[in-house]
Amino acid sequence: MEAEGDERCFLCGRPLGKRIEWHHPVPKSRGGRETRPIHPICHRTVHATFDNKALERRYADPDALRAQPDIAAFLTWIADKNPDFHAPTRKRKR
Repeated sequence: MEAEGDERCFLCGRPLGKRIEWHHPVPKSRGGRETRPIHPICHRTVHATFDNKALERRYADPDALRAQPDIAAFLTWIADKNPDFHAPTRKRKR
């Protein structure tokens, strides 16, 4: 799917690239229906960092998600990357 107009990523706010995924701020498994466009690397980072329970209870709000230290560090790192940039995402040790 291609980005239309000036759509921005739910997490990082950068313009969307050629590949777009759809993120449920409240996970679908927890009753969420709403979706937001997101870069694949941003989507993988969110799900590698948090389980669905944490996303539902603490991080459904994008500002709360962006303020979390691990995500904030990722956002600083990804800020100047091309919208289609991708790299392997490490799973967080739980």
